[in-house]
Amino acid sequence: MNRDWIATARTLSEALPYLQRYAGAVVVVKFGGNAMGDEDAMAEFARDIVLMRQVGVNPVVVHGGGPMINDLLGKLGIKSEFVRGKRVTDKATVEVVEMVLSGLVNKRIVQAINDQGGRAVGISGKDDDLIVCEADDPELGFVGRPVEMNVQILRDLFGAGMIPVVAPVATGRNENETFNVNGDTAAGALAGALKADRLLLLTDVSGVKDESGSVVTQLTPQEVRDLTDKGVIAGGMIPKTETALAALEAGVRAVVILDGRVSNACLLELFTDHGAGSIIRTTEPRVKPRGQ
Repeated sequence: MNRDWIATARTLSEALPYLQRYAGAVVVVKFGGNAMGDEDAMAEFARDIVLMRQVGVNPVVVHGGGPMINDLLGKLGIKSEFVRGKRVTDKATVEVVEMVLSGLVNKRIVQAINDQGGRAVGISGKDDDLIVCEADDPELGFVGRPVEMNVQILRDLFGAGMIPVVAPVATGRNENETFNVNGDTAAGALAGALKADRLLLLTDVSGVKDESGSVVTQLTPQEVRDLTDKGVIAGGMIPKTETALAALEAGVRAVVILDGRVSNACLLELFTDHGAGSIIRTTEPRVKPRGQ
């Protein structure tokens, strides 16, 4: 008998406790980075999401699309300005953002999942008032801060066996108001509203690092705050860890800042003892498997 098949069977057998552990669980996955522009990486991600749904997990995919937005804004001659790392979003820009996120990017991910045998449905934060926002900062224009979440539409899709793919475009409290929402922020808000078991933030980095530059595989919220106060957590990692802390406070069991460059990163995190990033949770888990 081929040893590869034996190894595959052994792997499936060893995964059983984890498959049982996550049966029926809600897992919110923020998808972004270089993988979105790579067809092979997109297909692999889609297979992972389909497998998760096949074994009883309820995944929600939330995506970004900054590079695609930049590309179309450039073609249209619309100049982008940034304040404290966030895009100033005027009326013309928010229309492009909605076009790219709800149209091009969202449907590309939906198609990739469906091509792998899944049943994906693309929606935005506007659908059924899923995400209602207020302006985050007057300087930023139509950049939204979620203030109301209506997640019944996601539960309805779970019940129908569907995989929701959510574009981070939201409605406002005023008529015909549209907001651009940071993808990590949207994913964290949805995970909190759903009381998700896991929030997986896929990135292009290996995880949260300590003072020596080594990846810290497990952290508590206080350890995250301490590393931030020391300036070790800095730059683009700060919004991700802030999202993680807010999600935990809202009732998410654990948040993982996950290296999306690693093959099958989501499956490694959920169904094995070997994660591919940094897991943040409120209890001290060091003597337990990562999946528990």
